[in-house]
Amino acid sequence: MPKPGSTPQRFAPLEREIRDSFKTRKRVFIGLITGSSVLVCAFLALLWIIPYYGLTTIHPAAPWVLGTAVLILILAIGWAALALVLNILLGRPVLFSQRLRGVTIKLFLPLMTLLGRVVGIPKQTVRSSFIKVNNELVKGEGHRYPPEKILLLMPHCIQSSRCKFRLTYDIDNCKRCGECSMAGLLELRDRFGITLAVATGGTIARRIVVQHRPRLIIAVACERDLASGIQDAYPVPVFGILNTRPFGPCLDTGVALDQVEWAISEFSA
Repeated sequence: MPKPGSTPQRFAPLEREIRDSFKTRKRVFIGLITGSSVLVCAFLALLWIIPYYGLTTIHPAAPWVLGTAVLILILAIGWAALALVLNILLGRPVLFSQRLRGVTIKLFLPLMTLLGRVVGIPKQTVRSSFIKVNNELVKGEGHRYPPEKILLLMPHCIQSSRCKFRLTYDIDNCKRCGECSMAGLLELRDRFGITLAVATGGTIARRIVVQHRPRLIIAVACERDLASGIQDAYPVPVFGILNTRPFGPCLDTGVALDQVEWAISEFSA
């Protein structure tokens, strides 16, 4: 087992590949998070400016009390956006950015999606950028977890559509025939001692999380399901890995097993 904070030599090329793919998407995130924070700050400023004169009829100090509250909110949002951008650019937590994963998930993602729609950036691109940044934040927290507290969560479409065995309720029904990625995933489960589960949708996924109470989720899915899953699972950290879709969405999808193995090794205590 690798020492905490270290990367096994055989995973070094893969880690570089993952980091390079992250760099290609960070511009989208930086642009959208900057635009979103500016819009929110402008909206907050309007909340103070518009009723400014009417507030004096309530109390002479009322405009300044509201103005102080608005200023604090603007500074907080500006700090959060700046900390996240610096984290992305420098590749390490700064200004306590490791504590901002919740702000990114709950506040900035919906705003970024809305702003992306306005400026013509596809939802899939926004979600992909968000997933990459979320992964960096999760990794930047520097935590390692007992294998039994790591949940490897798969979509049901990763199972071969020709398979007659149902895996949703019992993953060990798999015969490991090699027709899909499940055989390799089960081998990783057995080797590392983690929990492996298959979900047919968001409701089942949430039920699985409640049942197993993991401290970390390594999830494989498409951009839409990963982004929504990261939001639903919060505050449990989710490290997302995009599936491969050689036959289109939701049919005989796959996953790069070396990426899954790297993630397990990276977070296992």
